[in-house]
Amino acid sequence: MHVGEIWRYPVKSMAGERLDRVEVGPLGLDGDRIVHVEDRRGRVVTARTHPGLLGCKATLDDSGEPRVDGRIWTDPAVRAKVEAIVGSGARLARNEGAERFDILPLLVATDGAIGVFGYDGRRLRPNLVIAGVRGLDERAWPGYCLRIGEVVIGLRDLRGRCIMTTFDPDTLAQDRQVLTSIVQRFGGTLALNAAVVRGGQIRAGNDVELVSVDACDPEPATPQSPIETPRPPWNPRR
Repeated sequence: MHVGEIWRYPVKSMAGERLDRVEVGPLGLDGDRIVHVEDRRGRVVTARTHPGLLGCKATLDDSGEPRVDGRIWTDPAVRAKVEAIVGSGARLARNEGAERFDILPLLVATDGAIGVFGYDGRRLRPNLVIAGVRGLDERAWPGYCLRIGEVVIGLRDLRGRCIMTTFDPDTLAQDRQVLTSIVQRFGGTLALNAAVVRGGQIRAGNDVELVSVDACDPEPATPQSPIETPRPPWNPRR
């Protein structure tokens, strides 16, 4: 197995960028989801209720600042576009804390499961796509770890999917049958919620090894993540 794709989403619920390499720390990929959208009342807004956000492409520039469709995220033109999608008073806000993630800092998908899924894998919004995986083998992976060079990623459970999967990542056309298919064929879950046990750099093409939790060997002192990972012994069912 190897790392087939790396995806980062600098602005939550917007389209992301495919990377050749990335630094990974306790809170996932460096620069992932560090900006989000708020409505006029300060509530976090996502593409679940405002799918037009998926039509905005977010990237990270060389200085570590998110850009939206090529413009710095603080540009008034970006805010105007966000308001056009979400409503008057909507804005972008920066938050690099653990609470910015809906579940865990990483989402891991596999080429095998995407192939069985039968739709564009971008609908699943993975951070990592592991290639060279047979069919639905990922469904037996919760409770194990992935070793990618010096990086170790703990796999907790399968991700329950939502309405965001029904939108074409290029055209934004909605096909509700996509989510119906996920529910009927996969029990509503695809890809894996994951956390970083040991950080480092990941490159596309890196070899990937599936190992037991006992072989994860987490670092003894690292910052805390949403499930207090990594803190030895790492408990994938916590």
